[in-house]
Amino acid sequence: MLFETRDEAEWRAHLCGLRTGEERIDWAMTRIDMFCGRLAQPTTYRLSLFVPDPACDPDRDHPDH
Repeated sequence: MLFETRDEAEWRAHLCGLRTGEERIDWAMTRIDMFCGRLAQPTTYRLSLFVPDPACDPDRDHPDH
């Protein structure tokens, strides 16, 4: 997980900073979630990166093959 907040303004500011900042991320590998809140749970915004499964890496040695 790269970032998580319950504050929508903070969420938007963080995304804007990522889009305009010097640090570049691979947007094709990101996951944006919004967990909708109700009275008991506030809405949560989360930005994550997909992590490839090392078992699926074709360059990795497979001793069982």
